Formats: sequence, C-alpha cells, structure tokens
Amino acid sequence: MAPRSGTVIVIGGALQPDSDVVWQRIVDEAGGAGARVAVFPTAAYEPERVGAQIVAALERCGAQAEIIPVAPHLADVDLQAALADPALIARVAASQAVFFSGGAQEYIVDTLRPGGRSTAMLDAIRGVLAGGGVIAGTSAGAAVMSRMMFRDAMDNLAVLKGQWREGQEYDSGLGFIESELLIDQHFLKRGRIGRLLPALQRLGWHQGLGVDENAAVVMRGTQLEVIGGSGAVLVDLGAATSDPTLPAFNVSGARLTYLGSGDRHDLATGETTPAARKRQRVDPGAPRPTPPVERYFLDMLGDGCLRAALQQLLDGPSGEVFGLACRARPQPDDRMPDVGFEFRLRRGPGLVGWCSGGSGSGDCTVQGAWLDVAPVRLATPMFTPLLGAPLA
Repeated sequence: MAPRSGTVIVIGGALQPDSDVVWQRIVDEAGGAGARVAVFPTAAYEPERVGAQIVAALERCGAQAEIIPVAPHLADVDLQAALADPALIARVAASQAVFFSGGAQEYIVDTLRPGGRSTAMLDAIRGVLAGGGVIAGTSAGAAVMSRMMFRDAMDNLAVLKGQWREGQEYDSGLGFIESELLIDQHFLKRGRIGRLLPALQRLGWHQGLGVDENAAVVMRGTQLEVIGGSGAVLVDLGAATSDPTLPAFNVSGARLTYLGSGDRHDLATGETTPAARKRQRVDPGAPRPTPPVERYFLDMLGDGCLRAALQQLLDGPSGEVFGLACRARPQPDDRMPDVGFEFRLRRGPGLVGWCSGGSGSGDCTVQGAWLDVAPVRLATPMFTPLLGAPLA
C-alpha cells in the first residue's frame, strides 16, 4: 500500500490558502525552492479561479507553478487538443510535482482516462511519480489517488443501506497508491466513516484511509505522516466479521486508529509513532481527576463526532461508547426508512493512546479502537410532538 516510487500527498479538502505547512511540504518534497509544479484544476467548476489560487499558494512557498489547461469547464480551450499537445505533455513530464484541485473527481478520471484508456497526459503524470516526484491532490484530487474511488456517494446512509453501484457511487481511480487502500476525504467533518466501512466490505478490501479537512497525509513507501490542522483515520477490517443473515450492513471487530498532526504510521508493521509533543502515554480506563461526561452520540456521522467518541473511549470511565446513525425523517426514496445503525466503540487488545496535555486533552492519538456496527429498527416517525393539557 505504497505510492509508486515517489511521494503521494493526500489532502482531505477545504485546505486554507494560508495553510503553509501543507503547501510548503509539497514544495519541499518536490525539491525545494524553484521546484516545478504542474497544477491540474481538472475537477474544478471554476478552474481559472481555483487554479490561480493554488499557483499563488505554491509560489508563496518557493515553487514555480503553472496551470495545465486540461479541464472540462475551462472556457475557450480545446480539451482534446490540450490532452494531446506534445509541448504541454513535455512540460508536465519535466515537472517535479503534480497537483490536482478539488471539485468533482469524475472529471479527473473521465478526462485523463476516458473509457478506461490512459491518455498520454496521464502517462506523463505517472512518469513524474515513477521518477521520484510528487503527486498531491485535495478533496476530489485526493479521491483519485487509490485504485478504486468514491465517484458520487454523497449520502453516507444510502451507502450504509446498500446503495453501491459501479460508475455511480464508486468507480476506478487513477491508482497512484498501490494495492488495496481506499482513500476518502472530508472524513471527520462529513462523517464519512458511514460510507467507508460498507465500501471496504463490498470491495473485499481491508484498509481505508480517511483524511479530514485542512489536513494532509504524506505517503512515501509504507510510511504515513499527518500534517496540517486536523487528522486522519485508518480503518482496518483485516480481523472483522459480519453476519450474512442480517438484512443490512453490519460489521464486528473493525479497528480504527486516529492520527493527528505530526503522527506517523507504518502500514507494513502497523506501528504508530505519535508526534513528539504527544509522548505522554494514556492508559485507557485509568482513573481521571475529572473524568469526561459520558455521551451517547445521537448522530455518529455528525461533524467531528467520530473523533470525539474515540477521545471518550480513551479517557472515559466506560469501556464502550455508543452512537446512532439514522434519519429522524426518512426521505421518500429511502428503501429502508425504519433502519438505522448503532455504532459501538469498545476497548480491547491493542488499544493505546497518547496525548500532549495528559488525559482529557483534545490533542490525542488513538491506536487500535475496536468498532462494531449493527442495524437497528427505528420507530417511524422517531418522535412526535409532546402535547400538554389545555390551560384552564
């Protein structure tokens, strides 16, 4: 599960223009000041504006960046001519890094590999990586890194309930990362654990990497390093099981590892090395001077809820943390309107944590949390107004 020869930098989306720790790392990995970076705003709906923002951020960090005019939404550009332009292809091949913007990942795949056939432009991009260069991408540009990708699976609950169609919810990616590691983006912000788990199960893959917004994962060989303002989650189904008699998605024994900025992880050995500021090891379940309030997560797919639940598992008095994923008001086209999913995080062998400020710190690393997900029957509607007695 390694990038092919060079370095792959997977950015979870919503990367701020002033997030220089990420922009600078791209430039440094590409060779430092003067590094040539080819910027592909292919996925963007406004490629001129988005491309210019990316070029400005990279140049602020010392790169020589240029927009490659290969995007379906670029005005007054012959897309097919640009894809086949020998001079443009040569400039890409001579670059030390390639950057893919956010937007819609299907635009990247459909443009650079139409009908599953690699273009000369894509071959040039692959050559940059094979030559030891850098491939970086944010949001949609991150999604295309793995061999398979989410194409248009915006509804986490629909995927949990079995909506998984080739060419719609999922598709082939560009495969800059070898083997079976599924990449997801906007991960904690948008609760995408709800789609990554069933996707891995349906693909028959064991490992997934979910990168949060304004964070990036630098991949070289089997080594991962998290940088930026948030973190990433590794999902491992290698020891997980499911019950085929249940009529909806379920899993028992998934393993989750949360990595924050500065943390490193080796995919080959499974070993996590926390950032230097987090060398204080946390004993899960040890008595705390002020234990956190235990919380049942009524929306486990809500913004940041998974990270908060992992923190509670590490610091709280109970060895289990529960949460629910459901719709209070089912949509008309929901095929299973009365089905939700209970998430159960639990302590078990291999769970360990590190924090920068001791127990209760939000700046933590959690390795090896166990997760079970089971379908549950909901009341429909889930709630009704509580009516009081009429006033006398």
